Amino acid sequence: MRERHASRGARRAREFEAFVAGTAGRLLHAATLLTAEAPDANPRARRLLTRSLVHTFTHWERLRGEDPYDRTRRYLATRFAHDVRHRRGPLVTARPRPAGPLAVLPPQERLILVLRLYEGVAEEQTAALLGLPRERVRVLCDRATATLLHPPRTPRTSPGAPAAPDSPDSPDAPGAAGSTRTVGRP
Repeated sequence: MRERHASRGARRAREFEAFVAGTAGRLLHAATLLTAEAPDANPRARRLLTRSLVHTFTHWERLRGEDPYDRTRRYLATRFAHDVRHRRGPLVTARPRPAGPLAVLPPQERLILVLRLYEGVAEEQTAALLGLPRERVRVLCDRATATLLHPPRTPRTSPGAPAAPDSPDSPDAPGAAGSTRTVGRP
């Protein structure tokens, strides 16, 4: 009896190792996109992935035909949403501004965009996973896509940067003190 239990445990470990070897890269990339960290410096994404893989491993015997990748991805998404919503845990500590490609998006839009466009999860499944109406998922995905395609313009306000010529702070602006341009005179 003990030998059979030990061989089952060894088989379970081998199966899980093969699963991790085949999917860890893609799942880490998804977690990195969610946390909006740079790909080469992503400790929060690695922690999120590790928690998701531990959850999958503990439920490995109970999967019974369920796709382990889908199970891990769902846990990854719900864990990220939970940590963001409750602003606690190791994923939401004081940290510098994220540097990833999706850093301009709020966390919920990042989550929906990663699930819909990167992972290819259907709108209805995303809505069910996050507990949102299908229309809300569509609107948030469209908004996130528009934000990425047409990023908001931010004025340069760094201390050493010259002001734009037409800005009121520019020394060449019409009516500015010490202006060298004449307005209305030939």
